[in-house]
Amino acid sequence: MILNPLDRLGDEVNELVASFTSQPIAGSLDSVGFTQYSFWFAVAVLLMLVVLFVFKKKQAMSIVPQGTFVNGVEYVVEFVRDDMCKGLLGDSWKKHFPFIATIFLVVLANNIVGIIPGCKPGTGTISTTAALAVCSFVYFIVCGIKKKGAGGYVKSLAPAGVAFPLNALVWLIEVFSTILRLITLAVRLFCNLFAGHVVMGTFAILASLFFEPMVEAFSAMTAVQAGASILWVGILLVIYAVEIVVACVQAYVFALLSAVYVQIAESDEE
Repeated sequence: MILNPLDRLGDEVNELVASFTSQPIAGSLDSVGFTQYSFWFAVAVLLMLVVLFVFKKKQAMSIVPQGTFVNGVEYVVEFVRDDMCKGLLGDSWKKHFPFIATIFLVVLANNIVGIIPGCKPGTGTISTTAALAVCSFVYFIVCGIKKKGAGGYVKSLAPAGVAFPLNALVWLIEVFSTILRLITLAVRLFCNLFAGHVVMGTFAILASLFFEPMVEAFSAMTAVQAGASILWVGILLVIYAVEIVVACVQAYVFALLSAVYVQIAESDEE
């Protein structure tokens, strides 16, 4: 009797989703631990630093950029500089460029590493994305306080020229909106990566489930089922390509929103 491969799909997907739960490699989650996501985050950052080190070494060999690698990295750096920093922050872009570029490259490196089969994205857990969001949140709050002073920044959350008590209500809404930025930064990045990896994993499972019966017992029916694996693999490859784009877009969105929040915090308009 040939079983329907789809009968096992539910259990396999449940195991897949469970595999994304943080597991301690060392220590404990109840106290201090080093999880698989911490490990892959460290790997991604290390690879990013290696790429930047090699880039600087190759770049120093010639006044004019040569080679696809050097030109590619320069394009990424210039994109962050021109699109996210100069385009939004104006004259103050230089002092914010190191932070915005670091946020972008760290998120991008983790997203890309997570797409490699067998690896996990360091940004694939809400705790990591929340930590990155806290960095962005603290940074733009500090920028606002440096520009306007603590009292001035707090006052700037309410629009000028609005009478009491309406200005107090607007101020409370703005405070809530500012705090919400922290949550949305963390949740948006996590949900997009988590959902994408679950989808990729599901189609990989489908390809495996339809191919396994032929390996266990070859027949005309199992051969037909194995043929369906080609369809699942084809869809998986398309989704894989889409996820590469999503990885880049999510890094861009995270860094861009961070730059927008800095611009808002330093804005003189009320």
